[in-house]
Amino acid sequence: MSRRPLGYLYAIGETLVLTVIIFLVLQTFVARPYCVQQDSMEHTLEPDQCVLIDELTPHFGSYTRGDIVVFNPPPGSAPQNDGIPYIKRIIGVGGDTVAIRGGAVYVNGAQLTEPYLYSQDGRPGPTEPQGIDHWLVPTGQLFVMGDHRAVSADSRAFGTVSASSVIGRAWLRYLPLGTFGIVGNPGHPELASPSPSP
Repeated sequence: MSRRPLGYLYAIGETLVLTVIIFLVLQTFVARPYCVQQDSMEHTLEPDQCVLIDELTPHFGSYTRGDIVVFNPPPGSAPQNDGIPYIKRIIGVGGDTVAIRGGAVYVNGAQLTEPYLYSQDGRPGPTEPQGIDHWLVPTGQLFVMGDHRAVSADSRAFGTVSASSVIGRAWLRYLPLGTFGIVGNPGHPELASPSPSP
């Protein structure tokens, strides 16, 4: 075999190795794919839709209310889920008080505006407590809930989750291709100014 074909083979092999290394670095430290297997985020994220999880930017800032995050569920919270990570929306962060009153969610006394909630006939169902109806979120913890509240096992049942258990923030829906787009955060401007407690 001449030197030229050997050179081509070497270049191809080098490119493949470099591609694998870049892929592993990106998946480990920057972003990784996650396919939704639960109904709890309907209609924001439907079962079998896939998102990219941003693992990098949370290292340079904190998670905020409204972020959709993928996390390892607390021990004993879901023995039937075979270790599959959960995907939920952050409702409260460390220092927040979260309360459920009259089917609505209040954070620090202000009622959340939640246009993302699962709805039928254009009307979202009420948010019901699952035991306790108010919480103080400890530092380093997050209060999370699904957008389809009626079928979501979340902080109403298992309490707050540690921010260290979060794998990353969902930021880009990429499959099916017809649903391609950024996963938004409503920002909750209603929490910018204090409101009286409910």
